[in-house]
Amino acid sequence: MTLPQRSRTLAVASLVAATAALALSGCAKSETSNNAGGDSGQAAQAVQTPAASSGPGCKLETYGAPKLDLKNAVVGFSQSEKEANPFRIAETQSIKDEAAKLGVKKLLTTNAQSQLSKQISDIQDMLAQGAQFLIVAPLNSDGLEPAFQAAAAKKVPVLTIDRKVNATACKDYLAFLGSDFVEQGKRSADAMIKVTGGKGKVAILLGASGNNVTTDRTKGFVDRIEAKAPGLEIVAQQTGEFARDKGQQVMEQLIQSKPDITAVYAENDEMALGAVTALKAAGKTPGKDVKIVSIDGTRNAVQALANGELNAVIESNPRFGPLAFATARKFYAGEEIPENVIIADREYDESNAKASIGGAY
Repeated sequence: MTLPQRSRTLAVASLVAATAALALSGCAKSETSNNAGGDSGQAAQAVQTPAASSGPGCKLETYGAPKLDLKNAVVGFSQSEKEANPFRIAETQSIKDEAAKLGVKKLLTTNAQSQLSKQISDIQDMLAQGAQFLIVAPLNSDGLEPAFQAAAAKKVPVLTIDRKVNATACKDYLAFLGSDFVEQGKRSADAMIKVTGGKGKVAILLGASGNNVTTDRTKGFVDRIEAKAPGLEIVAQQTGEFARDKGQQVMEQLIQSKPDITAVYAENDEMALGAVTALKAAGKTPGKDVKIVSIDGTRNAVQALANGELNAVIESNPRFGPLAFATARKFYAGEEIPENVIIADREYDESNAKASIGGAY
């Protein structure tokens, strides 16, 4: 192992330990009160093995930011989408809960309402209000350059979560925290192959365009199906924009244009639940007549899985608060932060769905 590799490995290992401690003491506690009887332990995010985190490390002096005590700091959080989606609700709440737990002096929160121009102005406004550290859930992978430039001019580090940006780590932003979205697509394909026996006609409900989540989840799924299940034919790919109503509309159209569809891969749970509604209205039985695999792990989706209306759900854990603030504390303590810190996601199927409902978000 080279010295840079060893340094990155040690950095991630220490981050794993800190995150585990914070998650167990904080995140699990905040979730348990609302999830009595469920598997509340699943609430905590966990970083994958060091090998799963990649990219050159970034230290405080390299980034050029001043030292900061979070208890005396103003921290800004920029949410990308309206909090109608359970993922966004849980994500924002996790940031707020952890900031309160750590005693952060002031937390500024904004919501871009799915508008790129608003997210840029939101970030600039938080900087004008004195934000000294920023946590950003990007709407798109491109387009936030003006906001990042404004942060760089004030030497304010930007930590990105849940969606990656096409920019330079340790220069335009500090690091990315989130899932391996290609791997999520592959795991969804494996689940689809299992529940269909590797045969049938599959429709893909794509997420919103312009971000790496949609691109990577599609690539992982399509590549795996082509490699392992030539009997599964992908007959349609249409965007449902990660929204339940759009997913329902697209499914209604597909039922008419592709009546022989036997399976649906939805790139988030909201679209999957919209598809369930459309299939029921058409007299079809979701989960039986049409197999459905989705990604997120919302409580409604896990319940639908327990009810037999979905067939598998790959988790995408939104509880970033403990990991985000653990990363910030390590960064300001002078430790190296990897470019990509990848979290581990669970998988739900008929064997664990009922027992997992209480701990889902």
